Amino acid sequence: MTANEDQEMELEALRSIYEGDECFKELGPVSFQFMVGNHNESNSFLLDVSWPKTYPETAPHISLDAFFNNRISLETKQLIISKLYEQVEMNLGTAMMYTLFEWAKENQTMLMENHQPAVSAVTLTSNNDTNSPVSVIKKKEKKEQLTKAQKRKMIGRTDNKGELPRGWNWVDVIKQLSKTGGKEDG
Repeated sequence: MTANEDQEMELEALRSIYEGDECFKELGPVSFQFMVGNHNESNSFLLDVSWPKTYPETAPHISLDAFFNNRISLETKQLIISKLYEQVEMNLGTAMMYTLFEWAKENQTMLMENHQPAVSAVTLTSNNDTNSPVSVIKKKEKKEQLTKAQKRKMIGRTDNKGELPRGWNWVDVIKQLSKTGGKEDG
């Protein structure tokens, strides 16, 4: 069998095994997500797995870069990835997704036993750029929140280009002139 035939057969098997299972999500024909644990558990994590063209003869790409995993420390992510790749090495050449997913479910407590929720978001990548930091925290500027009434009033003042029409504040001009006595009677 060719790699593509093996992939098609494994894809059919995964679809039939995990049909209706909320933990399994097919992102594409060679890309999947698998939730280990429940969404509301602090020790759960989301695996992103994709197959290269030569899978199952070569290892699948496994990552924990999903936003769901941003609270997991770098050390815990590295442990999970390394343990999963040990399983990949033992199953290389065979259809292994079901085996990997079930192994991760069975060993969830062992994989997450030293888990301490991370203070900042951490991304685990395989870039060769050693000068860049692992994570960068940027604080967004907090914008002033307007009520619906304030937004409606603001929209009512502007034209379709978002600009205020000429003379929009004429009431203020008249008030100012009345205070300063715009005309002098002579």
